[in-house]
Amino acid sequence: MTAKIIDGKAFAANLREEIKGQVAELKEKHGITPGLAVVLVGEDPASQVYVRNKGKQTVEAGMNSFEIKLPDNISQDELIAEVDKLNADDKVNGILVQLPLPKGIDERTVINRIAPEKDVDGFHVINTGLLSTGQDCIVPCTPLGCLILLKDTLGDLSGKKAVVIGRSNIVGKPMAQLLLKESCTVTIAHSRTKDLAGECKRADIIVSAVGVEEIVRGDWVKPGATVIDVGINRVQTSDGKYKLTGDVCFSEVEKVAGAITPVPGGVGPMTIACLLKNTLEVTRRQNGI
Repeated sequence: MTAKIIDGKAFAANLREEIKGQVAELKEKHGITPGLAVVLVGEDPASQVYVRNKGKQTVEAGMNSFEIKLPDNISQDELIAEVDKLNADDKVNGILVQLPLPKGIDERTVINRIAPEKDVDGFHVINTGLLSTGQDCIVPCTPLGCLILLKDTLGDLSGKKAVVIGRSNIVGKPMAQLLLKESCTVTIAHSRTKDLAGECKRADIIVSAVGVEEIVRGDWVKPGATVIDVGINRVQTSDGKYKLTGDVCFSEVEKVAGAITPVPGGVGPMTIACLLKNTLEVTRRQNGI
């Protein structure tokens, strides 16, 4: 068996085109242009690249992009004041504070300062609470992207056994909630899980978001299972260069799984596409559309 490769890059490109058309329609019918503000604190290179890509794709989708770059020595109170300005700005429909934040700043306090209706990351405690109780909310971008790929690959997920490796508030927990909402039987596994391989072996769906290079091996996977690899690990090769690898040993799992996402080119592109999707959604909600 050779697994079907789930092309997240191509799917995300199609999704962005669909969003672009919907943004054009929003402008034409209602005279409204969605605006996304991204706050970047400090000089983290990975965050800078990510923010630059977000800004580029926001503009390509026909939205307004606002980038707020702040020094890494900013105080928490000063950062919160910047968030308050964006909350009050009618041109800004969605707000995202790029994580991680510098030491000394409490991420949860800052995230919860974002107006819930502008929280396009879906990290505010109100949105996480709504998600955990099965109510309508803004869903975190990466888990949403994973779910879209799973439903496109498998159709109805009802009754399937899913294992989510990782219990973060950003991916693991919301991913489990989304799968529960689709009527999956869900196990959340993590670093303290006994017999992690055995848990995975029983799963129809594996979503790995633990950030450990190639932890999921071929003999962990049930034949025909669908494997979604959220991990992005920067690994130095023998010649001193760096490559990106996922949480899944692709070369082994590809021979066993029914479908698998590659790294790169799988879940990653879906995250920004879903950010644009969320920005469009909050703009509609704010305007009663």
